[in-house]
Amino acid sequence: MPRRALLISLLVMLLPFMAMAGNGVPKKSVVIEGLDLDSMRIRLDESDMQPLEGIWYYPNEEMTVGIERYRGQHNIGYRIILLDSPDINLVPGTVIGYIAASAVDSKYQLWLYSQRDRVTLMKPLKCVATLNKAATTFTFDPPHWKVKVRVNIARFLPTLFNGVSIVPEKVGESLPIGFRKIYPEGGEGSPFNRIRYL
Repeated sequence: MPRRALLISLLVMLLPFMAMAGNGVPKKSVVIEGLDLDSMRIRLDESDMQPLEGIWYYPNEEMTVGIERYRGQHNIGYRIILLDSPDINLVPGTVIGYIAASAVDSKYQLWLYSQRDRVTLMKPLKCVATLNKAATTFTFDPPHWKVKVRVNIARFLPTLFNGVSIVPEKVGESLPIGFRKIYPEGGEGSPFNRIRYL
């Protein structure tokens, strides 16, 4: 196998790991014992909450998570904690991700664990997340990669065109997924994202 093809193959294999966490994000999840929806509300009520903090619903996975401030390494400022999920193997109180601020007020670095070994989550992947102005939605577009394989059967000018080449490409942006805030409540006692009739 030519040296260049070997290097390209190695690059393709490393792409998922290039998007993985650095910046002090733990490689495996931890569980905060005794944390559920009710105790998370109490924790939030007793703090001076920032716009990103609260209880959020993740409709794609039908799970409820809490986001709270976290004093971690480097610039990690928040952690995402599972509070309720239809997956009975996931324990409430499991930290499923971390968030760090960026130079843009509404943009954040987000790490979510991408693999699991029974109840332990592993391999945090990084993406960019956006908090809307009203702090009611927190959306993100996870990294998507595809690989193009080109085969030159005729092998015309083999020194110029290899027989097989592998080209990694980032897939174009799709509709983002994300969280909707459900606690604290919005103005006049109504939860965020609930339609109010005048």
